[in-house]
Amino acid sequence: MEEINIKDFFIYLKRYIWAFVLMILLCVGGILTYDLAFKKPVYQAQTTIVIAKSDNANNAAATLNDVNASQKLTSTYGEIAKSELVLNQVVDNLELGVSAKDLGKNLTVKPVEDTSILSVTVKDLNAEKAATIANEVADVFSEEVSKIYKLDNVSQLSVAKTPTSPSNNTLTRDVILGTVVAVALVTGFAFLRFYLDDTVKHGDEVEKIYGLPKTGRICKSDMKASKKGEVVSELVVEKYPKSIVSENIKSLRTNLQFTAVDKNLKTILVTSTNASEGKSFVSANLAISFAQAEKKVLLIDCDLRKGRVHRLFDVPNTDGLSNLLTDDLENLNHYIHNTSIDNLDIITCGTYPPNPSELLASKKNKRLLTSLRHRYDIIIFDGAPIGGLADSVILSSLMDETVIVVKDGNTSKSDLMAAKTELEKVGAKVAGIVFNMVDRKSSRYYSYYYGHGYGYGESKNPKK
Repeated sequence: MEEINIKDFFIYLKRYIWAFVLMILLCVGGILTYDLAFKKPVYQAQTTIVIAKSDNANNAAATLNDVNASQKLTSTYGEIAKSELVLNQVVDNLELGVSAKDLGKNLTVKPVEDTSILSVTVKDLNAEKAATIANEVADVFSEEVSKIYKLDNVSQLSVAKTPTSPSNNTLTRDVILGTVVAVALVTGFAFLRFYLDDTVKHGDEVEKIYGLPKTGRICKSDMKASKKGEVVSELVVEKYPKSIVSENIKSLRTNLQFTAVDKNLKTILVTSTNASEGKSFVSANLAISFAQAEKKVLLIDCDLRKGRVHRLFDVPNTDGLSNLLTDDLENLNHYIHNTSIDNLDIITCGTYPPNPSELLASKKNKRLLTSLRHRYDIIIFDGAPIGGLADSVILSSLMDETVIVVKDGNTSKSDLMAAKTELEKVGAKVAGIVFNMVDRKSSRYYSYYYGHGYGYGESKNPKK
């Protein structure tokens, strides 16, 4: 069983802040509505009765024995006080118009511990009526118990007084209890989801858990269009060079260069476990970042099933990689698209073929890679997702480095482990994991830029 990090759980719990507020409002609102609109006030009156067999001042021993006997019989006296013999007389005397059984439901008779005293409590919706019934029960009981046990010393110690406030006024307690219950319910639900959550998160010790280093972290973009109808470009490194996301991409570029410090890094495959995790976004911006670092860069869309690099750069996709691999490699230049970005060229995916895996595993593709290595400093391959497909697994064996893009809090741990296993089978050199779409507000891992105040429009050097 995976160990639960309490600190991570409390960070996770922050996303349920509105659930806490809503649940507390619902619980407290329901309690207030019930207590103020529907709950009827109940009044409680109390009297006490002392019972002794005799009052023989001339015989102290006899008196003590009488007291002990009275204490032992107190429970019996309590049952007599609640009996129909007593209650029927109370109902008749006060003309209550209820049965002895119904009256008994609102009557409590308890012996006071280690004494021969009975406590009689009556509850009623009418305060005066509650006191009247309590005193009447004491009077009738005193008469009847004296007859039954021949007692000459049964006295009412305290007369029941009309209560001035309801006994069931528990609004404050109910509100506090409702708040506690609301918090407990939301916390319990959040904990269950957190415990059962099978997604990979940026705070995980990925190297310890998965044996993969954390190569980069890319935050969620909060950039908005400046004009109505304007579309925010995904090419953030070019369009928004001072943004935090751009700094994240440049940090990823630096980390990849450090992982290959002892070798000539030429080819990098960017893949993911499943679709919609941001691999094309990372590939395109990483390519731009290398180009800005004065490297001659080629970005190749190797997702021959759903490639979208051509959409990101707004270039035609009629002639792409799939078309090139079925053509003569001498025509390579025809398939390379220049971009408006200095030092960056792209090859789109081309027509979606029926056999993408076979094309990527072909000898022609290997010859193509050899040729391109001599023409470019860095080649970024935007591969297909690994989940259930062999495309990127095939390519990874030909790459200098492979990075796996995971969407923070979305990618399944089991999918990541399966992808890692597939890559290991072909001897791929996995540089590590890139966490994408990380929420900066919940992140515990801030880079130098965040810790020292660099944000949008505050990057020291957008080009490097």
